[in-house]
Amino acid sequence: MTLARPSSTGTVRSVVDLSDEVDPVAAVVAALRGRGGICWIGIDGKGATGKTMLAARIAAALPGSVVVHIDDFARPDVRGWERDRFVHQILRPLLAGRPGRYQRWDFFRNVGAEWRTVPTGVPVVVEGVSSTDVRLGVPWDFTIWIEVPYQIRLARARERDGPEMMERWLTDWMPSEDAYEQEQRPQDRVDLVYRPPWAV
Repeated sequence: MTLARPSSTGTVRSVVDLSDEVDPVAAVVAALRGRGGICWIGIDGKGATGKTMLAARIAAALPGSVVVHIDDFARPDVRGWERDRFVHQILRPLLAGRPGRYQRWDFFRNVGAEWRTVPTGVPVVVEGVSSTDVRLGVPWDFTIWIEVPYQIRLARARERDGPEMMERWLTDWMPSEDAYEQEQRPQDRVDLVYRPPWAV
């Protein structure tokens, strides 16, 4: 199903409920065909939905692109993630025509890790929970929400992070994700809503 609606810029954007037979990478590439310079691609969704995997696939299809992980801005002593640091270190410099430069945060050691550079004039793929948060002010060129049922996400989280992290998942991360979805309804404003084949 495709639902066309006007965006804030007056152009027509589409919200597409993709079946497992449609490749979201091909949809992104087609939408950005002929575009030069910086393009912003946001991959949003709740935890353990495959956002990182999809971001890697999209980046591989867009020459010169850079992937920015929202998890690099997450800290154990911060609710959610450091949106202000993302804006100051990546968004504002790139919008001003300067490279972005940010420090990856080591969540488990709770210390700053290596510094990374995001060059100008290339596609920037931002992936992570609430990556398309409207408070960021990113001029998105294409956005995706990945939809995966709760029980599948929970099983994937347990397999990936181990039982010792389940309390954090159940008492912090999942409730925060639910609150974000209820407040902003990101699936109603993105360009594509996608359910991976393994989640059907």
